[in-house]
Amino acid sequence: MSGKGGIAARLYRGEANVNVVGRRRLWFTVAGIALLIAIGSMIFRGFTLGIEFEGGNQYSVPVSVGSLDDVEQAFGDAGVEVKTGQTIGDTQYVIKTELITDSARQTEIKEKVADTFNIDPTQISDSAVSTSWGGQVTDKALLSLVIFLALVTAYLVFRFEWRMAAAAISSLLLDLVLTAGVYSLVGFEVTPSTVIGFLTILGFALYDVVVVFDKVQENTRGITGNNNSTYSEAANLAVNQTLMRSINTGLVALLPVGGLLFIGAGLLGAGTLKDLGLVLFIGMGVAVYSSIFFATPVLAELKVREPRLQAHEARVANRRANLAKQATQAPPVDSDGVPIGSAAGKSAERSELAGAAPRPGARPGSRPGQAKRPRAGGRPGSGRR
Repeated sequence: MSGKGGIAARLYRGEANVNVVGRRRLWFTVAGIALLIAIGSMIFRGFTLGIEFEGGNQYSVPVSVGSLDDVEQAFGDAGVEVKTGQTIGDTQYVIKTELITDSARQTEIKEKVADTFNIDPTQISDSAVSTSWGGQVTDKALLSLVIFLALVTAYLVFRFEWRMAAAAISSLLLDLVLTAGVYSLVGFEVTPSTVIGFLTILGFALYDVVVVFDKVQENTRGITGNNNSTYSEAANLAVNQTLMRSINTGLVALLPVGGLLFIGAGLLGAGTLKDLGLVLFIGMGVAVYSSIFFATPVLAELKVREPRLQAHEARVANRRANLAKQATQAPPVDSDGVPIGSAAGKSAERSELAGAAPRPGARPGSRPGQAKRPRAGGRPGSGRR
């Protein structure tokens, strides 16, 4: 039965349909609004940069002194601005503050905090981070991004075609901008781990896009020789056939990352995992959306501009118009559904005539309509004497 199977099987066979490519204008509008919000936030709000990029001081305090809030309050009372504070394992708190270059001032801060908790100042370690180190990280990350995108473009052009490469790169850039926009809007701290996470999500996003494009290429091979469907319809079928796979892949990838973020960093206090887990969780979620609702619609928009595919779409439209016209001009039918005037209808009419009852006055076995002839020698209406 064609209705058997779950939703994934019905999508693969084309019995169920999510019109992704046909509504590409809607998805482009959604992506455009999201991009405007993200870019606007990055321009006017900016990012919350960690001390690795802005420069600052980092202090380590034993967890035995109290809670993290108490430690942050103690540094604030010492007259220093606390940027972030986090728990590292079960042994220490890490407090990141504004940059203090005066060594005497650094010693004074440590002594005030130590006096607050009645511990030896030597139990509090400190280090300074200059802005030059963060600049080096940024430069290397941008260089890595350019090299990655160049290699990906070359591979996609060789494996598929330049239009697929353009659609895939636009999808990857969408992932980066939207993920960065979320960081800007919410105010998450940007650290070197965040930069590494940005490069990591590109690999995941590319993997899903390549899987979808491979199915698109399979469905559209020789499409101009078949007037039953257009390129957009065949591409939409490919998205539906890989839809459940993309969703399942995204969920399977997000579960361990969510465990890393919410359990490792949240419950267990592994603060070093928070920055990496956060960017992976956001970026992978955006990548699942873009691979389904953005990459293939962009590809279809580029492909349908080809003259040969425009001519193919015209042939498909003409064929469907002719079929619809033939359906509206169907001959009338009788009460049994048999077309009037057809061979079947004439046969049925002859059968009815052959089985009709004789008229009054006809001899048994005579044909319908044959009158009874009078006897020889007699006049009609006369009787024998």
